[in-house]
Amino acid sequence: MDRYPDILEDILHSDENSDDEWDMLLAETKREEESRSKRRNKHRGSVPGHRIIRRGRVEGHERLYHDYFAPNCVYDAFFRRRFRMGRPLFLRIVNGVEQYDPYFVQTTDAIGNLGLSSLQKVTAAFRILTYGTPADSVDEYVRIGESTAIESLRRFVQAVIAVFGDEYLRPPNNNDIARLLAIGEQRGFPGMLGSIDCMHWKWKNCPTAWQGMYTGHCHEPTIILEAVASQDLWIWHAFFGLPESLNDINVLARSPVFATLTEGRAPPINYRINGHDYTMGYYLADGIYPNWSTFVKTIPCPHGLKRKHYAAAQESIRKDVERAFGVLQARFAIVRGPARFWDEETLAYIMKACIIMHNMIIEDEGATNDNDFDGSGENPIVQVSHVHTPEFVDFIQTHHQIRSNASHSQLQSDLIEHLWQRYGQ
Repeated sequence: MDRYPDILEDILHSDENSDDEWDMLLAETKREEESRSKRRNKHRGSVPGHRIIRRGRVEGHERLYHDYFAPNCVYDAFFRRRFRMGRPLFLRIVNGVEQYDPYFVQTTDAIGNLGLSSLQKVTAAFRILTYGTPADSVDEYVRIGESTAIESLRRFVQAVIAVFGDEYLRPPNNNDIARLLAIGEQRGFPGMLGSIDCMHWKWKNCPTAWQGMYTGHCHEPTIILEAVASQDLWIWHAFFGLPESLNDINVLARSPVFATLTEGRAPPINYRINGHDYTMGYYLADGIYPNWSTFVKTIPCPHGLKRKHYAAAQESIRKDVERAFGVLQARFAIVRGPARFWDEETLAYIMKACIIMHNMIIEDEGATNDNDFDGSGENPIVQVSHVHTPEFVDFIQTHHQIRSNASHSQLQSDLIEHLWQRYGQ
């Protein structure tokens, strides 16, 4: 009633207290009480208007544990299929992100109720990544809210990159290059370091102001991933974030794929083909890439048995990167379907985290001969110097050697003869 002092004072000091004035006062008081009652009914938690749903988080954790992580769990035979990896590797990732980010550590609230466990938060993030489902679809089983699931996903992918990125998203070191060169020699391509190509990820929730920039020949906003993969489907290079309006050549111009080579930090590579010596490795690429000495492309319309044999071999082995893209999308459906997040930074974190876990699965399942990262074959650390040095001339020389059309043609001719002498005759 304190909101109507004027009305009350007039009524109390008036000689004629009419029934109409009292009725008006009672009506205003009743409306005020109803308004206060509605506000009290909406206030469900610490935030006005916030609804509290008794999801049964503890029961959800116990059910998840007994289904997949107990000694005699219910779905032991289905763990690899539903989590895309073995249980030991999954628990290794859970322990790594839990130690890195305290957000994943189970805590209690102010009244002593247990919060979500690390298994629930990581499982929710995994389900979104592997099945590509909306965030609220994991609520019924994991017992986690939509906003919490999104926050868990964002923190999870950042933790995976921070904890495992240096090991599983690294450029090849000396030992890796020696193994890749040996594999290339066995397959008939001495000096080959892998195959390179681009993948496109549709961006469903691209901001309207950016759609023109991110729309290309697909007529939908997409983001480009440039990657290098080897025969075992290990992804050695990942460059993500450029818009669809660029083609593979424009992406290559912005890519750091040859940064270590031009800066003189790449391990030495020496091999001999058909009597000619070469000092730079190369990638198998499709026809859109330029005629550089670091790319080996197919022949569009080969004439003669030698050229036909070379084209068939190149096109067959070049599919390694296509296979890597297919397996990556099969394991993590989120990068196969339309991206639902609004910011490009989160999409970049998701893509890098999926590639890191893809490489971890390859190592865990024994698809690689030796991918142990102990630092013994690591490239030496280069100290940054801002003093003008003569190495700039070497940088320019290497830059021109990479883009040499003559070396590209000579390398292709030597490979044609090498493959024909080895397999064609």
